[in-house]
Amino acid sequence: MQKITPFLWFDNKAEEAANFYVSLFKNSRIRGTTRYGEEGAEVSGRPKGTVMTVPFQLDGQEFVALNGGPHFKFTEAISFVVNCETQEEVDEFWEKLSEGGEEGQCGWLKDKYGLSWQIVPTVLGKLMQDKDPAKSERVMKAMLQMRKIDIKRLEQAHDQG
Repeated sequence: MQKITPFLWFDNKAEEAANFYVSLFKNSRIRGTTRYGEEGAEVSGRPKGTVMTVPFQLDGQEFVALNGGPHFKFTEAISFVVNCETQEEVDEFWEKLSEGGEEGQCGWLKDKYGLSWQIVPTVLGKLMQDKDPAKSERVMKAMLQMRKIDIKRLEQAHDQG
């Protein structure tokens, strides 16, 4: 068991969200489901027998989804970075995670549950850390003009000059 596990609070879509996320990432699975019993239902106001928590793994990373009610909403203050090796991978995660959600700037998006994700090609970090500050500055300028990150455009910005 990992030491720290992200715990995601949903109003009433924890099971649906966990199933959605598991469908997107390789090596992922639902690990179980707990339901509200008499005591939990009374305290939470959730109906007895409904889904309370759904532990799940995304590519080996543990998460728990909770149906906790409408009290809290996700914000961009917490996001998950998906490191992508290829443009195809960037495109696939961007398309699937942004569907029904909201596209943001610089690889950021909100999914249909309001959770924030950053879809980032691994080459971005390498290009941004170039020893030539003019190259990394051109990469930053190019990225700031993008919604979904385009690897070819980043590399073109890096190499021009």
